[in-house]
Amino acid sequence: MEHQDRTNVVNRLKSVSGHINGIITMLEEDRYCIDIIKQIQATQAALARASEIILENHLDTCLTTAIRGDDANERERVLAEVMEVFRTENRTK
Repeated sequence: MEHQDRTNVVNRLKSVSGHINGIITMLEEDRYCIDIIKQIQATQAALARASEIILENHLDTCLTTAIRGDDANERERVLAEVMEVFRTENRTK
């Protein structure tokens, strides 16, 4: 993964970590439910964006390399991995 993308993802995940700690505090303090839900949604959005960046990088590097290569088994394996990511994402929605 390129340095800039890695830094972006790490920063997003650190932000998510802070959000989660904040959500826990909000729950412990019996804060307003809608405010808690909004923080959870912000965390989910940040995780989704981090996942998108990682997937985009994977498609640009590993998938492209496999498609251009001569190994048909490797192409099938990498394509199956990507398809499984999309299947898993659809199941979690």
